[in-house]
Amino acid sequence: MKRPVSLICSLALLLFMSGCVSTYMPNVPNVPMFTQKGELSVGGHITPKGNITFNTSYAVSDHFAVLANGSMLNSERRKRDFQHNLLEAGGGYFTTFGPNNNRILEVYGGVGAGSSDRTDKDEDEKGNMTYERREASFSKYFVQVNFSSKRKKSLRLLGREFPLNYGTALRASYVDMSRHLLNGVPQEEESNIFLEPIFYTRLTLNPSVQLQYTSGSNFGLKNGDALTAGYAVFSLGFVINVGSRSPQKTAPAKR
Repeated sequence: MKRPVSLICSLALLLFMSGCVSTYMPNVPNVPMFTQKGELSVGGHITPKGNITFNTSYAVSDHFAVLANGSMLNSERRKRDFQHNLLEAGGGYFTTFGPNNNRILEVYGGVGAGSSDRTDKDEDEKGNMTYERREASFSKYFVQVNFSSKRKKSLRLLGREFPLNYGTALRASYVDMSRHLLNGVPQEEESNIFLEPIFYTRLTLNPSVQLQYTSGSNFGLKNGDALTAGYAVFSLGFVINVGSRSPQKTAPAKR
C-alpha cells in the first residue's frame, strides 16, 4: 500500500535531516479545506523539534478566503539553544469539484516576517565552553496550492467509523534576510527560495474537530551558510472547522 511506504520514507527523511541547522524553520502550511462562505478554520500543530504552528483562516465569500499564520520555537538544549518566530498573512481562491463536490482546490499567497536566534555550544577536553551565536531577521513571500479530498475513506476503530480527509500542499517560499549577525558581528545577508511539499491526513473526530498528521520536505534552491533547507515539516495537531458543508451524496438513479 502507498500510505505505509510514504510514512516510512517520511520517517527516514526526518532522521536524515535531524542534524541539519538553518536560521529558517518552516511552519505547517494552512490548509483550511473550505467549501463555502462563512467557514472558519483554526489549527494548532507541533513538530518533534518543538516548533508550534497556529493557523487561522476565514472564507469571506464562496471562493475567496483570508488567512493568518504564526509559529514559534523556544528550545534550550545541552548543545544548542534555538529561538524562532514567524508571522504570516495572506489570502486566495478555493473551489470544490468532482462528482460529489468532495474535492477541494485552494490557491493562496501571502507575506510574512520572522526572526531567528541560535546559539551553538561546545565543550573541550578541559571543560571550557565555547559559544557561537547567530542572529537573523527575515521577510518571507509565499504561494501555495492545496489539493484535498473529503471523506473518501474511513477508519473503523472501537466500533466507530472515523472519516479520513487527506491531501497535498505545494508551497514555494522566498526568504530574504534583513539582519544577520555572528557573535554580534554583521555578516553577509542571504536569501533563498524554498520548495516545501507536504502531505497530510486528517482523522475526523466529530463534524468540527479533526486530528491531523503532516509530513513533508524542504528543498532550498541556493547554497548558503545560514539560510539553508535544514528542517522538514513533521507535525501532529488539531484542526477545528466551523460552518463546513458536508460532501454531497449522489442522488439515486430513477427507475
